[in-house]
Amino acid sequence: MPFHRRLREATRDEHDAVDRAFGSLGLESRTHYARFLRAHARILPAVERAADPATLLPGWRGRTADLAADLAALDIATPESLPFSGLPGAAARWGAIYVIEGSRLGGAMLARGVPVDLPKAYLSAVHGPGGWRRIQAMIDAAADGAGALWHADAIDAARATFSAYRLAATIEDSAHG
Repeated sequence: MPFHRRLREATRDEHDAVDRAFGSLGLESRTHYARFLRAHARILPAVERAADPATLLPGWRGRTADLAADLAALDIATPESLPFSGLPGAAARWGAIYVIEGSRLGGAMLARGVPVDLPKAYLSAVHGPGGWRRIQAMIDAAADGAGALWHADAIDAARATFSAYRLAATIEDSAHG
């Protein structure tokens, strides 16, 4: 089984918990959409800094600037990022990258529900054709022959990244719910 599938299976519960945490936010509402963006702004910049995807993915383009631009267009201050570190090696970085790059797929679907008068640079920052498959292949190649500890580190980091998103949603919900 390709490692990216093992990652998906091993992190299914955490992914589902994130979906539930954000599920109550109907993005057709400006208020809920703003809460969604603020929650993501609490964690995405920190994960992008910690994972440093540009060093592993040639041509990678982050989404922190898109997220900040959407918040600015809504005249909303970008909240302080949650602390996120603990990506001690390539395996952990790939685990975090799996989460943030996989979320681009969901973002494309969510963008369809955002009214046309609201900014959507963040949700519209999708992979080019074949981009997600290329990233999955790169994760698989990095994992190939790396051993059980490498695999465990990648899975643990992916779980931690999903959990950080869930925490950001919970904090935003508590602050504005």
